[in-house]
Amino acid sequence: MRPAARAAAFALGAVAGYAVDARFADPRRGHPVAAFGTAATGLERRLWRDGRAAGAAYTALCVGTVAAGALALDRTVGRRPLGRAALAAAATWTVLGGTSLTREARAIGRSLAAGDLAAARERLPHLCGRDPSALDEQQIARAVVESVAENTADAVVNALAWGALAGTPGLLAFRAVNTLDAMVGHRSPRYARFGWASARLDDVAGWPGARLTALLTVAAAPEPRTAWRVWRRDGSAHPSPNAGQAESAFAGAVGVRLGGTLQYGERVEHRPVLGEELRPVTVDDIERACTLSRRVGALALGTTVAGHVLLRAFRKRGGA
Repeated sequence: MRPAARAAAFALGAVAGYAVDARFADPRRGHPVAAFGTAATGLERRLWRDGRAAGAAYTALCVGTVAAGALALDRTVGRRPLGRAALAAAATWTVLGGTSLTREARAIGRSLAAGDLAAARERLPHLCGRDPSALDEQQIARAVVESVAENTADAVVNALAWGALAGTPGLLAFRAVNTLDAMVGHRSPRYARFGWASARLDDVAGWPGARLTALLTVAAAPEPRTAWRVWRRDGSAHPSPNAGQAESAFAGAVGVRLGGTLQYGERVEHRPVLGEELRPVTVDDIERACTLSRRVGALALGTTVAGHVLLRAFRKRGGA
C-alpha cells in the first residue's frame, strides 16, 4: 500500500473510532483496556519486588507486548486500506475515554445541582482518587473540573497525538503506558520503587500531549487571552510535569481558580493555586469544563488526522 493510502486509511479509521466513542462511550464490561489491566495485575503478582529493576522489567514487558502486538497487527491487517482503517478505528475507540469522562462528570454535576451531596461524594471516586468524605459542594466541583482537565489530556489528546506520530501502535502503546501509571505509578509503600519506571515513562510519553492540550484549550477557550496567560504563568507550578499544563489552561479558559489543598485517603497535598486571581469553581462550571473538553477533543482529532498525513508525506519526501 502506498504511503498516502496508508495515511488516508488511518485517518479515516481515527475519525470513525472517535465517532464511535462519542456515540457509545466505553462499555461497562469487556473493554480491552480492562482486559489489559487484568493481565497486568496478574503479571504484577508474579514479578513484584520492592525495587526499581523489577518495576522496569514489568513496565517493559507490559508495554512492549502491547506495542509489538499492535505493530504485528498493523503490518498484517493493515496491508489493505479497509483493514487498516478498521484496525485504526478499533484502536482509536479503545484508547479514547472522552465521552465516558464527560458523562461521569456531568452525572456528578447533576447530583450537586439537585442538592444530593451524598450521591456526588459516592460517585466522585469513579472520576478521581480523592477522599470525598469531607468535601463540600464547591470542593467536589473543583475536583471534577480538575479531573476533566487532566483526563482530557490523558484520555483524549495524548492518545491521539501518539496516533499521529506512530499510527495504531502509537495509540495502543500510549494507552498501555497511561494505564500502568494509574495502576502502579502512584506513591505508596508498595509502589514507591516498583512503580517508578511506569510513572517516569508516563511523564515522558505524556509530555507532548499535555502541551498540545494546553494549546488546543487556548484555541477553544471563550477568552483565549486569559487561558494563555494563566497557562504560561502557572502551567509549570504543578508538581506533575504534565498535569499542570492542562489544568492551568482549563482554569483560564473556564475562568476559575484551581489547585490548593487535596486529600488522597490519609495523604494531604498542598498544591499551588492555578489562576489565583480568578473566581472559585461553582457547580455550573462542570458543564463549562465538559463542553470545553469536547471542543478540545474535536480539535485534537483534526490535529491527529492532519499531523499523520503530513508526517507520512514528509517521510516519503525524505526517503525519495
